Amino acid sequence: MKRYIKQKVFSWKDRLTVKDEEGRDLYFAEGEVFSWGHRLHVCDAQRREMIYIQEKVMSWKPRYYIYIDGREAAEIVREFSFFRPQYTISGLDWEIKGSFWEHEYDVLDRKTGARVASIQKEWMTWGDSYEVSFEREEDEKMLLALVLTIDCVMASEAASAATAPGSV
Repeated sequence: MKRYIKQKVFSWKDRLTVKDEEGRDLYFAEGEVFSWGHRLHVCDAQRREMIYIQEKVMSWKPRYYIYIDGREAAEIVREFSFFRPQYTISGLDWEIKGSFWEHEYDVLDRKTGARVASIQKEWMTWGDSYEVSFEREEDEKMLLALVLTIDCVMASEAASAATAPGSV
């Protein structure tokens, strides 16, 4: 299965749409404008919230909590590293490998080493756009939450770099 995540441009807050392979809208993600840290709500086509992503603000490392259907399902932490971004996922037996700077990475089952999903950023598009390929339908919500969380971390880091002293 494939899902396509597309960012809406020209919006005061984060807005994304998730489509299926036929181009039908499946999910809608919307961030909160005036909140400390990222907060993202993902709803189905009937506008029922299914995923909630919340950044822990007072933390040494970027830390996000993922809630699926009202229950905490995972915690994602961006680890300090010099050469390539690394993430720790608590609550799942998954690990992430690949190039985050190029937005091409795989989600692997830590026990078996099998690929759970592959994620690719589509370049030359208006706004961020991702393709998520996966096999098991039961992984869909968590994979969407994972991609959206990593996108939040990367966007925060890009914004911090752009506003750092000495940046142009």
